[in-house]
Formats: sequence, structure tokens, C-alpha cells
Amino acid sequence: MFRLLLRQSKIISHNYPNPYVRLPVQRWIHTTNKLLHGEYEWQDPKSDDEIVHVTYIDKDGKRTEVKGKVGDNVLYLAHRHGIEMEGACEASLACTTCHVYVIGKYYDQLPEAEEKEDDLLDMAPFLRENSRLGCQIILTKEMNGMQLQLPNATRNFYVDGHKPKPH
Repeated sequence: MFRLLLRQSKIISHNYPNPYVRLPVQRWIHTTNKLLHGEYEWQDPKSDDEIVHVTYIDKDGKRTEVKGKVGDNVLYLAHRHGIEMEGACEASLACTTCHVYVIGKYYDQLPEAEEKEDDLLDMAPFLRENSRLGCQIILTKEMNGMQLQLPNATRNFYVDGHKPKPH
């Protein structure tokens, strides 16, 4: 944990004869070495026990096999490996641009979609029974071998063709 001293000037008007005099005020700010939003997915697995193999299939049928790890969010994992899964809302559950089809038995292994995800999926183009939002899929060891197919198109907030870049 880091401690940082922030120095400010503040008008102090109570119990002081001149209410417009600025006196220095010191405040301690505490920070921790926590991971940043999505940063976990940018780290390699630390052991073979953590590895989860995932295959992404793009709209042209190109297959990309990647090594994820237990706890990875498949949207951020796709970004890490340069896969064209947009994620315009950055996993805040506010869009459908990370819409995927979960192939085979892995769909049944996922926790049931929450109501908000279901509501968003209702607005996704090319919806299927095995549709899910990639930002809501967190890898477990049981998902080793999972295949995710990207739909032919997604609906984006932008009309000028802009695609947000992961950061």
C-alpha cells in the first residue's frame, strides 16, 4: 500500500477572523497495488492447472485457439489475442457488441444468464438459443476446450464505423 500526501489550499471561515484567508490543508490518500480493469486477462497463466483452452471462430470461419486461464473474462481474453470482439461498453453490461455463440456442451456449463444480460441479448442481431455476452463468461477449468463463434454482425453505438480499442 502506498501513502500519498495531498496538499491543498482551502478557505477556512469558521473560528477565523478573516473568512477569505487560504490556509494549507493536508490530506493523506491511500492507494493499493490492485489490478486495473481487465488487467487480469493480460497476464499469462502461472501454472498448467490454470490453463483453459478456448477457440474463437470469427465470422469468416477462421479459428483462433488461445490459452486463457481460470477467472479470465472471454471478452478481455479476445482483446489480448487480437480477436475481433468489440466490447464497446467495456464489459459494463450496456451493449451487445461482445455477443457470441457458445458451441456444444459448454453452453450448459455456464451459469444462467441474469435478467439484464437476457434483456440485452433480446436486442442482439442474429440471436440464437446458444447466444451469450462474452463479457459475462468467466472461464473455469471445466470450460477447457470451449468454442465461441462470433456472429456475422453486432449492433454498435457508433454510426461512423469507429471501433473502440481495448486499453
